[in-house]
Amino acid sequence: MSLLLPLVLLLTQAATAPAQTAPAPEATPKPLPNGPLVVIDTSFGRIKIGLHKDKAPLSVDNFIKYARAGHYDGTIFHRVIPKFMIQGGGYEPEMGEERPTRPPIKNEAKNGLSNRRGTVAMARTNDPNSATAQFFINVADNLRLDYGISGAGYCVFGEVIEGMDVVDKIAAVSTTTKGLNKDVPETPVLIKRVREYVPRAAPVAKPAPPAPTP
Repeated sequence: MSLLLPLVLLLTQAATAPAQTAPAPEATPKPLPNGPLVVIDTSFGRIKIGLHKDKAPLSVDNFIKYARAGHYDGTIFHRVIPKFMIQGGGYEPEMGEERPTRPPIKNEAKNGLSNRRGTVAMARTNDPNSATAQFFINVADNLRLDYGISGAGYCVFGEVIEGMDVVDKIAAVSTTTKGLNKDVPETPVLIKRVREYVPRAAPVAKPAPPAPTP
């Protein structure tokens, strides 16, 4: 009898021990922007975005050209939909005619980048290859905008790396209808300027003076 008791206890402990689960597989890291950095100064604060030059070269080049030309300065985020996106880069606060643009560019949505929260994508009409200057920032995971899910899809070309809190504040403003345009902020959300961001170089340390000779 004394030999059976330890065996019974061992079996009982084995039956009640919590099952060990296999470790969860690591998530696939999302691509990091390898192109230029751009700062969008708005009336709500600053948004810094990194551009995917390798994934969307045409869209990045197009956006940079508009930024360098000052096209975005003084425009607004004219379309704001909570839990969806904020769109801008085409209209001034009066919501008159859209600012003149260059010819549209080819849609690069088939680049493996997804319309997830914080990504920046090209706005367009129903024509897949109609994007010009307008862009939008996703404030939620909008995978239905990806290539293959919504047909040609909407090209992601950048990602917010600082200032997502600013984006969320803009997405929460009250909106109205102005003419034929819906979801227009009641108080204009101004894009003051858009510029490439060049980090300041670290100061070069002065060489130490030569040791005195004996």
